[in-house]
Amino acid sequence: MSRSAFGNGHWKPFALFAIAALMLWSTFPCSAQTQTPTPDAITPVEEFSRQLEQFKNSIPQLNKRIEESTSAVNRWTNVERARKEIEELRALVGTALGAVSDNGTVSQLGARALAHAREKLRMLEHDTRFRPEERQFLTDQWRRLRADTERANDELSVARKEFADLLRTLQANEDFVDELVQIRQAQKALEVIQRLTQDIRDANDQLKRLIGGIKPPGA
Repeated sequence: MSRSAFGNGHWKPFALFAIAALMLWSTFPCSAQTQTPTPDAITPVEEFSRQLEQFKNSIPQLNKRIEESTSAVNRWTNVERARKEIEELRALVGTALGAVSDNGTVSQLGARALAHAREKLRMLEHDTRFRPEERQFLTDQWRRLRADTERANDELSVARKEFADLLRTLQANEDFVDELVQIRQAQKALEVIQRLTQDIRDANDQLKRLIGGIKPPGA
């Protein structure tokens, strides 16, 4: 094409035609171009599916915790259970008190050990199986054991009597102890209820998110 074709302003119609064609192309609907699905159209469905799966998995666990909580509260509020525990405590205290009483097995243990050490010393005085230096060595060892056993027996006697007094005090306050046991059990029941309340609240939040995904966006 020669230079004269664009002379004297003849190029202007061509320029205007090109600009108009570009503007017209930009106004074509999106269907005329390559279409790609937007994430916003898929996300709500995927989110609902995810929430539904989580809820289905959590419900059996919540049902199990409800059953366990029901069993626990029934157990902790059972008066017979508290009474049985007091009876068991009474039996344990009685057995222990019998063992540490003045003529019980504990006092007999110390007396028996002390009597054994004294008897060995008495026998060594008349034992002719050993040379004098050997008998002296054995006698010194048993004298040391006798002295240590006497001290240990005295300490055992003090501890035994103190423990016996405390056991008798516990026996004398059995009714008060019974009330304390029931208070402890009621506290356990309260803790079970508080944990279950939190579990249900967590399930509420999860269910709200699930229900929120039922409605279409913007509805």
